[in-house]
Amino acid sequence: MRAKRTLCLALAATLALSLAGCAVDLPAASAPQSEAGGESSPVVKEETATLDELHLRDNALLYEGHDPAQVVTMYLTVSTGNSSENTDHTWREINSYSVYDYEAMGVDRYQVAGLLQVGDENGPLPDELGFGQSAPNCTVQIRGQTSSSLPQKNYKISVKDNKGEWNGQTTIALNKHQSDGLRFRNKMAYDLMAGIDEMLGLRTTFVHLYVKDTTAGGSGQFVDYGLYTQVEQLNKTALKAHGLDKNGHLYKINFFEFYRYEDVIRMADDPLYDLTAFEQLLEVKGDDDHTKLIQMLEAVNDYTRPAEEVLEEYFDIENLAYWMAFHLLVNNRDTQSRNVYIYSPLNSNKWYFYSWDNDAMLKRTEYALNGRSDGLGWENGVSNYWGNVLFQRALKTETFRTALDEAVEDLRAYLSPQRINAMAAEYSEIVKPYVYRMPDAQHAPLTQAEYDQVAAALSSEIETNYRIYKESFNNPMPFFIGVPRKEEGQMVYQWDSAYDFDGESVTYTFELASDYTFADPIVRQEGLVIPEYKGETLPAGQYFVRVTATNASGCEQYAFDYYVIESGKVYGVKCFYVNEDGAIVEDEYVEG
Repeated sequence: MRAKRTLCLALAATLALSLAGCAVDLPAASAPQSEAGGESSPVVKEETATLDELHLRDNALLYEGHDPAQVVTMYLTVSTGNSSENTDHTWREINSYSVYDYEAMGVDRYQVAGLLQVGDENGPLPDELGFGQSAPNCTVQIRGQTSSSLPQKNYKISVKDNKGEWNGQTTIALNKHQSDGLRFRNKMAYDLMAGIDEMLGLRTTFVHLYVKDTTAGGSGQFVDYGLYTQVEQLNKTALKAHGLDKNGHLYKINFFEFYRYEDVIRMADDPLYDLTAFEQLLEVKGDDDHTKLIQMLEAVNDYTRPAEEVLEEYFDIENLAYWMAFHLLVNNRDTQSRNVYIYSPLNSNKWYFYSWDNDAMLKRTEYALNGRSDGLGWENGVSNYWGNVLFQRALKTETFRTALDEAVEDLRAYLSPQRINAMAAEYSEIVKPYVYRMPDAQHAPLTQAEYDQVAAALSSEIETNYRIYKESFNNPMPFFIGVPRKEEGQMVYQWDSAYDFDGESVTYTFELASDYTFADPIVRQEGLVIPEYKGETLPAGQYFVRVTATNASGCEQYAFDYYVIESGKVYGVKCFYVNEDGAIVEDEYVEG
């Protein structure tokens, strides 16, 4: 069914030329001669595809001979540098602040100078980066967003020009994955992607890190920092290595639902262009001419154009379907509006999806052990992607749903219990000894027995997620509840209509309460056929609205809105306040 990573050298070379947008003029071939000296019939040649007709494929040669169980040992010596490079700081400072602290201080992330050396447990090795060197060859800073607030930091190591490279990389991202009890989920995801032709992947390696701190207060000796996962940084260097167009367009989605955002998504030469505001949505990692991005977004948000036409013109449907299918089957939910890159070759209209940050996949069992919510609302199945305008328009088309179904079935077979169990056992044997010794042991969220239980349950979660995917099409899709308002002496509550894939009629149950459990509701109204309810004005206080959509088959769906409590999310609920002056204020929660 699947011929994984078997592209021949000739095809890889042809693909590399195509992706670079090169036009190669070949000399005209002489007509083949017959044995009698006469001309034979013309050679039949395959018609050349355009770049937009080509399905991009990863460079298979990058993964040949790679041992997924390998642990690379790195030695990092940090020192205080100079103010012009922002390296005049201590290692303690580097590990004291999160990205949110830097935002509050209004300064760039602190860095230190570093000497990175690669070797084994006995020390740096000849012919490896940094061997025999004593002067710094890199800079070091923390990386990540939410994870930067955790005690164990992730690091971005940037090797300076002409100071060497490691595995063809000069930007080395080391991730601790402290919120992942197994500490191998992200690597497992990329190793799986390496076997899926329709997805674009990245190289990843386990790294055992030692750090020698020679800055103020440092011990000056190598200290064991435990196990990290190195993931190839997606940049121009990586694009070139993977046979893609290093001059192409590349954006990292921070929080973006593919709306047009005309006030932020502007051309770089626009006087109102604000790169900081732009990169709160999308980080610019490639060409900064945003013409093609804007054209795509305008098409996606133009409802006068059929969605099938927009998808065909601007996206590789196969790539998009497999990307979504993979994350549905591994239940990597935090992908509906972030944790993804989008890439487009310079001379192509097509956009491709690149996965990023997969350490929350296959986590149902671990969540249950930790007493956390398993996402019992719209975050399961296709409804998880409904709040994104691109994904919603795609899912409304039969063309994409068919492609998604085919991708899900294909990947379900690929993500077999045998494959997942074998990988989990191999990774556990490597990773577990590091997790339960210092320095990682003090931050391990699972006991050793729980670790084994979670690892053994990974394969069974695939089938659970498959079942939920299939069932999710039976439910109405989620919707948003509006902020209540006063109108002609009444409170007016409105919400969006819920979409049903089978076209069944949908009714709504409206509830209003002063607590999120709705144990004693102020109002409960069932069977509403229009998305609106009007009631009496309310005295000052905190209130909760819950709306549930039910189709003719009796299947229910919550609203997108939720209220956050210590144990997780209360789905389908919007919280608001009525102030003493009668003003109505929405309770807002920003994803971390």
